[in-house]
Amino acid sequence: METYAIWDSEYRFMNVVWEHAPIGSGALCALCFKTLGWKKSTVYNAIRKMCEKGLIENENATVRVLVPREQVQREESDAFIERTFSGSLPGFLNAFLSGRTLSDKEAEELKKLIDAHRKEG
Repeated sequence: METYAIWDSEYRFMNVVWEHAPIGSGALCALCFKTLGWKKSTVYNAIRKMCEKGLIENENATVRVLVPREQVQREESDAFIERTFSGSLPGFLNAFLSGRTLSDKEAEELKKLIDAHRKEG
């Protein structure tokens, strides 16, 4: 399985693409200027890099998504938990929840997620 490690700035760019694709590259430049403050050259650089990484394609000046946001988020999350917590999801959750309280609704949502992903046996 191919992985798609991206930098924070690339992720911000991809969020714009994920929200608006398919989109013309000129319209994407205007949108990135408005939302990110990026110049045209920066946007075209990002398009080129994301095409090289296989996240998007740019054909006939139209940018299309090749890899969904959820896949990149999953890979980024896995890498963070592996790097920071030696792959321990309970360790991550403990650190994340430390000093926080959950509403009954949030706790119930987390229980449902855990139950849905629980390995049988």
